[in-house]
Amino acid sequence: MSNQIKSVFATLSGVAIKDKVERKGNIDYLSWAYAWSLLKQHYPTAQRIVYEDPATMWNYFSDGRTAWVKVGVIVEGQEHIDYLPIMDFRNQAIPVDRINQFEVNKAIQRSTAKAIAMHGLGLQLWTGEDIPELTTSAPAPAAPKKAAAKKEQADDGLIELVKGDANWEKVVKYIETNKELGLEKIGKQLVRKYRIRPALKKEIANLVNPSTNE
Repeated sequence: MSNQIKSVFATLSGVAIKDKVERKGNIDYLSWAYAWSLLKQHYPTAQRIVYEDPATMWNYFSDGRTAWVKVGVIVEGQEHIDYLPIMDFRNQAIPVDRINQFEVNKAIQRSTAKAIAMHGLGLQLWTGEDIPELTTSAPAPAAPKKAAAKKEQADDGLIELVKGDANWEKVVKYIETNKELGLEKIGKQLVRKYRIRPALKKEIANLVNPSTNE
């Protein structure tokens, strides 16, 4: 059984997806439709299960505040299940009283792509998903020139990292937890989310490798 599971992962992780990858903002992704098509080409009997809450029979689950979907993909008898919050265009969880079926459907399709990725297909595209999310609260009032600079910086999809703010605290915790990854890997993950000035890059290097302190 273990050899069979390894064979599925080895097969799907080796599938070329470069020409199918799309880009939204700073994130590369594989459409659920492409992912499903490629999966079925290699494993025609693969199945998807969209789980329903047995108490409500809805195709999502809720804790009374927010909600999430549960999707399983079965390949060669092995099921991988993904749980995904129902989110808005800012990737923020939507309050349960504002959820509609359009957003539920989007969450199901994205969760399908993630469950397929756990079998190996396009898994590399999800690397770094667990790094700290940015705080999206409104910035403090600033002079007109500074406000204009903020808007210009936001055009590339990155948010300025400032030492001492909430994002910085999350980055520090992330580094403390993942030091074993090394500076190069941590740096590559962080620049996908943050605009980091040279002085802070040095601070990050010192946090990863304290011995580099001057």
